[in-house]
Amino acid sequence: MTAIRGAAAITGAASGIGRALAIALAQRGCDLALADRDEAGLKSLAAEIGATRKVSLHRVDVGEADDIAQFASEATAAHPALGIVVNNAGVALMGSFEEIDQAQMDWLFDINFWGVVHGTRAFLPHLQTLAEAHIVNLSSIFGIIAPPGQSAYAAAKFAVRGFSESVRHELAVAGSPVRLSVVHPGGVATAIARNSRTGIGVTDNARRAQSIERFENAAKTAPKDAALRIIKGIEKNEPRILIGNDARFMDLLQRFRPGTYWAPLQRKLERMAKGT
Repeated sequence: MTAIRGAAAITGAASGIGRALAIALAQRGCDLALADRDEAGLKSLAAEIGATRKVSLHRVDVGEADDIAQFASEATAAHPALGIVVNNAGVALMGSFEEIDQAQMDWLFDINFWGVVHGTRAFLPHLQTLAEAHIVNLSSIFGIIAPPGQSAYAAAKFAVRGFSESVRHELAVAGSPVRLSVVHPGGVATAIARNSRTGIGVTDNARRAQSIERFENAAKTAPKDAALRIIKGIEKNEPRILIGNDARFMDLLQRFRPGTYWAPLQRKLERMAKGT
C-alpha cells in the first residue's frame, strides 16, 4: 500500500481533474509541484490551497520535452521527498480521421502521449532513489474503447495504456520501489470538450456545439470524485483505475464483445440522449 505523503508533481494542474487532485492531496498532507501553461490558473489554485502546504508553480507546456525535463529538475530540487508524479495534462481534437490533418494529430500526440512518456522518463531516476514512489498516467475510457470521431484521441490514449502497462511490468520485474497506475476516466465534468480543437476539415459549427452538449450531458462524474478515486488507487497500488459507472460499463462491454462493442454501445447512447 502506497502512503500519501511527501510531495506530488501534477501536470495540467490548473483545472479539471488536476486541480481537484492537487486540492485533495494537499488536504492529505502533500506538498505540491504544480505545472500548467495557465499561470493564472496555477496562482488561483495555490491561493485556494493556502499556506498550509509548500507549493511550487511551474509554467510547463507538456508538448515540449525540454519543458518537462526542466519541470522535473526544479520540482525535485524544491521537494526532495517528491514521491508521486501525475502525468495528467491532456487535450481533445474533434473530427473524423479524414477531417484532421497530420499536424493536428502530431499536436495531440505531443501532449497526450509524448507528454506522458517524457514526464515518466524525467521523474523516474529521482523516484527510483526513494523507498516507495508512484507514477499515475492518465489515459481515458477511450484508451479501452475507440468510438468514431476519436481516432487521434483514442490512438494516443491507447498508446498511454500500452506504454504504462509495459513500464509497470518492467518496474515490477526489476524490483523497483516505483509503482505505476494508469487511469481510465469516463465522462468527467471538465472543460476538455469545450476547449477542444476542431479538425481543419470540419465545416459544421453546429456539429461542434452538439458534440460539446452531448459530452457535458454525459459527464456525470465531478472532478473531486475523480480525484478521490485516483487517490484510492494510489493507496491500494491499483494497476488500472476506472473512473465512473460509464467507464466500468464500457470496459465490461468490450470484454464481452471486444470487436463488436460499438453497435450496442451506440444504441445505448442514443437511448440516453432521448431520455429513454
